[in-house]
Amino acid sequence: MPSFDIVSEVDKHQLTNAVDQVNRTVGNRFDFKGVDAEVEMNEFTLLIRAESEMQITQIVDMLRGSLIKCDIDPLAMEIGEMEQSGKAVKQSVTMKNGLDKELAKKIVKLIKDEKMKVQASIQGDQVRVTGKKRDDLQQVIALLRGKDLGQPLQFNNFRD
Repeated sequence: MPSFDIVSEVDKHQLTNAVDQVNRTVGNRFDFKGVDAEVEMNEFTLLIRAESEMQITQIVDMLRGSLIKCDIDPLAMEIGEMEQSGKAVKQSVTMKNGLDKELAKKIVKLIKDEKMKVQASIQGDQVRVTGKKRDDLQQVIALLRGKDLGQPLQFNNFRD
């Protein structure tokens, strides 16, 4: 039976490239000369440090553009609150990796509400969709691409 998996993953290597690109840009920009500003990466959590809130927002915009260039959907970013600590301002950005239970349940409910001839089941942090016809599975992909679920989705392991 044909099947595929619905996942939400961030390529760690591409994320590292995006962070490095932002740090290089911050080092080269004239308005950041002599300013202690950088983006630190720890797994899928990024910590942005700068001297003012305006610089933080500029770095977040640079990061968003850099993620797009590295084929990472900026919807995967979950931006935290700005924190003032001494002279520096910090902001954490968490990259959403994997489907949480609520989103997986919502995806399964969307598929079942359309009354398509497929079965959707939650398997850890992904959703497996199986059906008798390849066309039914492609309809599910088209349905999910048309919905705004607040998190980027990828469709892997398409098997006939």
